[in-house]
Amino acid sequence: MNKAALLLVAAFFSVSVPAQQGGRPEAAGEPLPANWCQNLPRSGYRGLERVGVSSGWFEVYRVRPGVFALYEPRQYEEVISYLILGSARALLFDTGLGIGDIREVVKQLTELPITVLNSHTHFDHIGGNWQFPEILGVDTAYTRKNAAGASHEDLAEILVAERICGELPPDFKTEAYSIPPFRISRNVTDGAIINLGGRQLEILMTPGHTPDSLCLLDRQQRLLFTGDTFYAGMIFLYVPETDISAYGRSVGRLAKLVSQVDLLLPGHNFPAERPEMLTRLDLGRDIFH
Repeated sequence: MNKAALLLVAAFFSVSVPAQQGGRPEAAGEPLPANWCQNLPRSGYRGLERVGVSSGWFEVYRVRPGVFALYEPRQYEEVISYLILGSARALLFDTGLGIGDIREVVKQLTELPITVLNSHTHFDHIGGNWQFPEILGVDTAYTRKNAAGASHEDLAEILVAERICGELPPDFKTEAYSIPPFRISRNVTDGAIINLGGRQLEILMTPGHTPDSLCLLDRQQRLLFTGDTFYAGMIFLYVPETDISAYGRSVGRLAKLVSQVDLLLPGHNFPAERPEMLTRLDLGRDIFH
């Protein structure tokens, strides 16, 4: 039933991601087409301002004033983390795969103190957490387990040749790749407000993809950061930690916000999607039961 739900989600609406976008290590053994990395970055990035940083792994784009997308196009996950600036602090929403040095990139973009918050704790969103002292997190057993890090054996599939597009960073040691443990400084709950100074971000708990999935709503700027609860492409919902019914309820919650936001900022593929995509996804909620 879960895999059928996945396929229906992918087929329910037309998206900007090619249909051949491949599987994920969470779904071990999923076939990956050989041409997945052709024509990257995706065409939609041409409409965004590229920000010059010294990095052989990340590409950085200014999506809105004070909002940077930190994109990892050279690994098939095409992970996107977001740096959101206030006047007093900055929030780093996810820290990527841990292949490139995300802390060094962030230092080039701001001198503000950094708080990290993860959209959820799948490996591809927590890879650089260990580099930051202040990390907000959800109080779940799943979150605590993932805060212990991940071994090289857990992550080996990420680095096989067909999942890499181009070169890995020159100082990256493939044989030593792992995700170090990190410490959560403070727990967050639904409805909590993160005040960055002149910018407030509201936490929306959206469990389903994982038990600790959450989104961020910037009401003033009309932005919704969706993590993996929504992105354009195949939304994978058949890993053991997925709760299909909870996911359907979360999609329904986000769909009610469509008139209040101008832009979705997802955790994969492309960082500027149309809010009405949530409405179209919500119309298929019956498949989530």
